Amino acid sequence: MLQTPFISVEGPIGVGKTSLANRIANHFQFTLLKEIVEENPFLGKFYENIDEWSFQTEMFFLCNRYKQLNDIKQNYISKKLPVVADYHIFKNMIFTQRTLHGEQFEKYRAIYDILIQDMPKPNLVIYLNASLNTLLERIESRGRDIEKSIEPGYLERLSEDYETFMNEFELFHPEVPVIRLDGDNLDFVKNSYDLEVVLKKIEEQLQQGGYRYEFA
Repeated sequence: MLQTPFISVEGPIGVGKTSLANRIANHFQFTLLKEIVEENPFLGKFYENIDEWSFQTEMFFLCNRYKQLNDIKQNYISKKLPVVADYHIFKNMIFTQRTLHGEQFEKYRAIYDILIQDMPKPNLVIYLNASLNTLLERIESRGRDIEKSIEPGYLERLSEDYETFMNEFELFHPEVPVIRLDGDNLDFVKNSYDLEVVLKKIEEQLQQGGYRYEFA
């Protein structure tokens, strides 16, 4: 049975998820699902004081991602329309396992488990990672005021958490292909050849993986 592509682009802060998701959407003419980030009223405070503002920050993200994914499910995936997203809701647990503790984490996890029960799951994941230096350079180059307070140590731990999570994801979800991309050696924003390489990998996976998609 053919499956409609629902691609999630994932990786740590600054690695280029949104840039790549935009290019995939334009190339394949897929609907783009872009997460709400700067609209989070707690995010700036979170980067300044993680312990104080973690719960508020993560709850805002959880509720907004739930709403976005529910809309995508009803308006696109249920109608067999391909979607590419620059995140998936599973990223919430990567962040909260690092920033929430004790009773706050248990409360969050209970709400998370309820909300994700009917959420659409990606059937193709593109995982971007890069060294700390590359992540810091890209965060600086995009110049978001809200990210100026990110500490390198937090970013490094987050990158390690992503790697651990994705290794476990591949182990426990072998039915979902994962395309791994090295952000240190690929610059699909500035280098058109690198972008062609990435898009070719995705196209090959769509052709071979039993996806409902019409190729030109």
